[in-house]
Amino acid sequence: MSRTTSPRRLTFLALSAATAAFSMLQSLVSPVLSTIQHDLHTDQSTVTWVLTAWLLSASVATPLMGRIADMIGKERALLVALAAIALGCLVAALAPNVGVLIAGRVVQGLGGAVFPVAFGIVRDEFPAARVPSMVGVLSAVIATGGGVGIVLAGPIVAALGWRWLFWIPMILVAATAVLAYRYVPRSPVRTPGRVNWAAAALLSGWLVTLLVPLSEASSWGWGSAAVIAPLAAAVVLFAAWIAVELRSRDPLIDMRMMRLPAVWTTNLVALLFGAGMFASYAFLPQFMQIPPEVTGYGFGSSVTEAGLLMLPMLVTMAVAGTVSGPITRVVGVKAQLVWGCALGALSSAGVALYHDRPWQLAAATAVFGLGLGLAYASMTNLIVQSVPAGQTAVAGGMNTNIRTIGGSIGTAVVSSIVTGHPRADGLPYESGFTTGFLVLAATLTATVAVALLVPAARRRTTSGAETAGRVPAGAGAR
Repeated sequence: MSRTTSPRRLTFLALSAATAAFSMLQSLVSPVLSTIQHDLHTDQSTVTWVLTAWLLSASVATPLMGRIADMIGKERALLVALAAIALGCLVAALAPNVGVLIAGRVVQGLGGAVFPVAFGIVRDEFPAARVPSMVGVLSAVIATGGGVGIVLAGPIVAALGWRWLFWIPMILVAATAVLAYRYVPRSPVRTPGRVNWAAAALLSGWLVTLLVPLSEASSWGWGSAAVIAPLAAAVVLFAAWIAVELRSRDPLIDMRMMRLPAVWTTNLVALLFGAGMFASYAFLPQFMQIPPEVTGYGFGSSVTEAGLLMLPMLVTMAVAGTVSGPITRVVGVKAQLVWGCALGALSSAGVALYHDRPWQLAAATAVFGLGLGLAYASMTNLIVQSVPAGQTAVAGGMNTNIRTIGGSIGTAVVSSIVTGHPRADGLPYESGFTTGFLVLAATLTATVAVALLVPAARRRTTSGAETAGRVPAGAGAR
């Protein structure tokens, strides 16, 4: 089938739609787990695997597919990722029981490659001067998509039922795949080689043995053998993975790249910032839904109302991510990262200290949205500008993964603080939320210190396409 030359705006539209669909699936299900649990006649510990299975699948697939994308072509990897998301949504929408639903979520997680692949395609296809702006907009789409999932979950379930949480993304992803097939050109920059499957197995092993106990620690107990043993195994497997990568002629993740000052410092920021971001996503809606007539705090919001209260965050997030690129010449990428982390810390402290009125939380989430938009865009821009063109996807994949790992750690720690000593009626004390958000504020304050260590980005004068010695974007369209 022949494909016409693609206008850049349609290429970017396809990338935006792909990242939006996958980012929404991160959070679309979490507010309605209790509804799914009741409808599929399962228990709470089992239904949480609807989230955990997706997390594990995406964590393993993202860096692996990033490497494959750099080898075979990012446009092919994008189509594979979109196909996995659509298939996973179809399986989940039709699931007769929770086991099939979990399997569908595993397949959906394989689409995690859309994030790093999209950023790699932007670097390949757009002039260097426009790359920061395009990365900023895509970062805003990703960050906003996670919040949109929280906002839309309640209304969709109320109007159509929880299965439409998968039917709607499947339809959108199928349309996006057609758009991407037609308008995303062939990758001009590829890195020949082969997949180091031993490294892939070790990477998968330490990610699984790290993320499973972190996800289940609040219910299994931090001191239990079920948590300590896999965490110890994760340390051993991580060390083995590093050793294999260092000795490999075709490393899955190039350790020399990971040791670049701009890369390791940005990844450390991603780890800490991810802890604050994901924990806030998880516990702000929960706080809003606490019945004040029983506990003396909270707002007794429904799922829909709690989502709507987070709308200010989505607006400011979208604005900050969109303007991030255009203001780069005035406010450098590093400065934006520092300010983004500082605003996140300020917001978390605000939630901890001032949460008696809905407008106080709305204001705090608006500030957090500004921080998220700036931090997401600047982290991605720093990675894109710091690695060779042929390693953009795999480097972006690892940054995404590290942010996810941070999110798992942050969510697990805050969960243990909030739910560790419940009231007689099973609800958490207000002090648990206060302490939890103070811990997040301290974590994000530490992120500011790390962000100050990030080397200032050097502006590139040529795009990936020009570096590869090819004609401008569109000439390679199929």
